[in-house]
Amino acid sequence: MNSNIMKNTSNRFSVNKIAAIVMMLFSLQFLNAQSTKQDALVLYQNGKYHEAVMVCEDELKNSPNRIESYVVMCWALVKNKQYAEAEQRATEGLEISPYDLRLIEILGEAKYYLGKNTGALEQFQKYVASAPESAARIGSVYYFMGEIYIRQARYQHADIAISSAVKKEPLLDSWWVRLGYTREMAGNYFEAIAAYDEALRLNSSSIEASRGRERVSAKLK
Repeated sequence: MNSNIMKNTSNRFSVNKIAAIVMMLFSLQFLNAQSTKQDALVLYQNGKYHEAVMVCEDELKNSPNRIESYVVMCWALVKNKQYAEAEQRATEGLEISPYDLRLIEILGEAKYYLGKNTGALEQFQKYVASAPESAARIGSVYYFMGEIYIRQARYQHADIAISSAVKKEPLLDSWWVRLGYTREMAGNYFEAIAAYDEALRLNSSSIEASRGRERVSAKLK
C-alpha cells in the first residue's frame, strides 16, 4: 500500500516536472522570438530603410489597419527615394486615417519629389492648417512650400514660406541661402543681403551664399 502511494506520488512529481520543463522551454522560445523581432522604427532610425519597409509590410499582413506601420514605411520609402511607392502607401494609409498629420506630411514630400507641385502644396497646406506650431516637421513643411513657390516663380510667396521655415529652424545655412535667393529674385536686394549674411555667419565657407551676396551687391552699385 505504501509503496503504491509512493509510486503514484513519484509519477505525479515526474509529470509535473516534465510539464514545468515544457512550459519553461515554451516561455524561452517566446521570449527569444520577441527579442529577435525587428523593430521597424529602430531600423529606420539606423538608416536601414529597405529592412524597415519589409518589417512594416509583414506587420500590415497581420494588421491591415495598423497606421504606425504605414507611417514608418512611408518615411523609409521617401528616405530610400522610392517616391511613387511612398505616395501610394501614404494614400492607402490616409484612407484608413484621413487626419493623420504624419501621413499628410509625408504624402506631401512624396509628391514634392515626384514634381507634383500642386498636389504637394495641397498636402502641406493641410498640414500647416492643422498642426501645432511646435510640430516637429513644421519648419520643413514651410521650407518645402517655399521651394514649390520658387519652382512656380512666385517669389513673394516663397519669401513668406521660407521666412517661416528659418524662424522654426534658424541654424540651417542652406535655408538662409534659399531665402536670400528668393528675395534676390523678387528684387528685394537689401533683404536678400541680410539673408545671405546670415547664411555666411552660420557657414563662412558657403560658396552659394558668397556668390549670392556678390551678385546682389553688384546690382546695388
